[in-house]
Amino acid sequence: MAKVARKRTPARAPRVRLGGAILCLLRLENGRQVRGSLHALSTTGGLLQVDDPLNEGIKVELVFHVGVTIRGKARMLFPMWATHGCLQPFKFDGLGKEEVRSLEANLQVFLQSAFPSPGAQEAPIVAKS
Repeated sequence: MAKVARKRTPARAPRVRLGGAILCLLRLENGRQVRGSLHALSTTGGLLQVDDPLNEGIKVELVFHVGVTIRGKARMLFPMWATHGCLQPFKFDGLGKEEVRSLEANLQVFLQSAFPSPGAQEAPIVAKS
């Protein structure tokens, strides 16, 4: 019987759901600026809410603030209509190593606040004599 080779899929980057709490600015190649809000974010891309969909494949510069200001190049993916506006996925194209590191660190802060470690909320035990 022939063996089937299994491909190892790389682990997905941790994603944080922001629910539109963080505003961002998109600068298109023609100089036009579009405002949006971040609904999900990872070090590889995310999901924006915008009023009108952007064409799939266009390149933009994204600027947003999550602990630090991140400014990076991204490529828009196929949009999806939502209740209010449009959800537009994107993939980062040109984030520098330093920006990836700072984004990763700030996403970890979001993840830790959403899922604190089991002993983090407990008060220290004090021995009584």
